[in-house]
Amino acid sequence: MDSLPGTRIRYRLPSLSLTGAIVALSTGVLVPVLLSTSVGIVTLVLGESSESILIGVLTVSFAAAALGGVAVVTWLLSRRARIARLQADLLANVSHDLRTPVTSIRMYAQTLLMGRLSQDPVRTQESLETIVRQTEWLEAMIDRVLTWRAAVRDRDALDPKVEPVGEAVEQAVARFGRMIPPDEARVTLHVETAVPVRHDRDAVGSIVLNLLLNAYKYSHAPREIRVEVLDQERLGRVLIAVEDNGVGIPRNELSRVFDPFYRLVPRREGAASGAGLGLAIVRYFARAQGGDVYVESEEGRGSRFVITLPVARAGGGGA
Repeated sequence: MDSLPGTRIRYRLPSLSLTGAIVALSTGVLVPVLLSTSVGIVTLVLGESSESILIGVLTVSFAAAALGGVAVVTWLLSRRARIARLQADLLANVSHDLRTPVTSIRMYAQTLLMGRLSQDPVRTQESLETIVRQTEWLEAMIDRVLTWRAAVRDRDALDPKVEPVGEAVEQAVARFGRMIPPDEARVTLHVETAVPVRHDRDAVGSIVLNLLLNAYKYSHAPREIRVEVLDQERLGRVLIAVEDNGVGIPRNELSRVFDPFYRLVPRREGAASGAGLGLAIVRYFARAQGGDVYVESEEGRGSRFVITLPVARAGGGGA
């Protein structure tokens, strides 16, 4: 039969999701396996000849092998489904996060191009500062994704130097200051370190910047963020801490916040979005430099993330 003009007839083939495939596989295999196992057990119990016992053993062995096979296949399909879900979530969250600064940059750039602020130097300056801030956000988000991509492929080569970490931390705080309006957060920095640490400047900067961005996203006005760098020579380490007055982390989620792609469950409208990579990158870089990271937090009372890096041994040299 001919279709009507302008009408498109679509033929849709039935699709089966991975969850449906797992259920179908489990049902289709488990039922025969259970029946075969029952037959084998009955044969073993009632059989008197060696031939009957052999048949029973073979039947039970076949059932056990089939059961093991379906367990492995089910696990592989479940893992594939989880990876596909994580990839889809990552793409959606990154796309959402990128759209915000891109939209802002385009809006302010178009306003400047149309000359609407040509007679208002103050607002022109504000627009340019906003464009620069949003560009910094874009760069930070792109760096985060590229850093994680290199890390999971073991291609992120560090270039460690032996020197105090104070300057790297100060540069990261200064970069964060360029990313936010002056009145949106009060950031205090206390650096009291002089001991040499074998570290990569970019890696330490990435650690501090990611912690600052995390503190900013999960805090509310008035945002108070404190950064400390302290020597703990008796313990043979240097401590870097970033503390905020944000929403805090529930006790049952403290052990998972450093997992890749893990994000706190939104508890209020407008909760922070993200790819869930920031804290995973923090842990990766901390451990790659011989240190570690831990968090102290209470829901509703803010969080304190602490990085510890070992003091360089005498005669350790540079890279």
